[in-house]
Parts: sequence; C-alpha cells; structure tokens
Amino acid sequence: MSTIALAPRVSSTRRATSARRPAARGQVRLTRRGRLVVFVLALVVVALAAVWLAAGSAATRSEGGSAEVRLVTVAPGDTLWDIASDAAATSGDDVRDMMETIQRLNTLDGSVVYVGQDLRVPVQ
Repeated sequence: MSTIALAPRVSSTRRATSARRPAARGQVRLTRRGRLVVFVLALVVVALAAVWLAAGSAATRSEGGSAEVRLVTVAPGDTLWDIASDAAATSGDDVRDMMETIQRLNTLDGSVVYVGQDLRVPVQ
C-alpha cells in the first residue's frame, strides 16, 4: 500500500489588528451605523431647505384677489370670439386680450368651445 504524506498544517498568524488598520491621525472612520446617521441627517437638511424655499414662493405670499366672473353657457353657433367680443364691449378691453383671459380662466388649450359648455367670463 502506498502512503500519502500530508503537508504540515500552517496556522495563520494574522492578528486581528492587522486586518483593521487604525485610522491615521486626523481621519474619522465611520461605522455602518455612523454612515446611516450622516445620510439621514443630510436628507433632513435637504428636506428643511426645500420647505424653507417653498414657503417663500410668490404663489403663497399674496392672496391674489379673485376677479368677478359670470357663467356663460355656450349656445349653438357661439364662438369664443363672439363671447369675448360681448365681454370686451362691456368692459372696453381688446377682444384678443379678453379671449386670452377667458382661455386662462377656463384652462382652455385653444379657442374651441362646445355647445352647453359653461365658461367663466370676467365682469368689469
């Protein structure tokens, strides 16, 4: 029978401290928990900055008076130009400006109106 010779077992002489090098003087090493705390604090600072900036927006500073409007129901054959020209005649404004105002008040994409549609028209 043949004999198999095994190599002698060599124990590892690594020290636990050699795997973890101490931080150089002036450096800070963060643990996983420390990095998480720094990350959460950074998120809180960013959120507070966003709230602070949003609080100063022009949309929240003034109440902005709501213009007096009346509801006009679109009749068959009516166009936005007709409705705007009637409103402009009573207020003395330009018809094109009145059309833009009516489009803005009613969030219209264009000048198309439909029969039976209620439009908010400014009263001056």
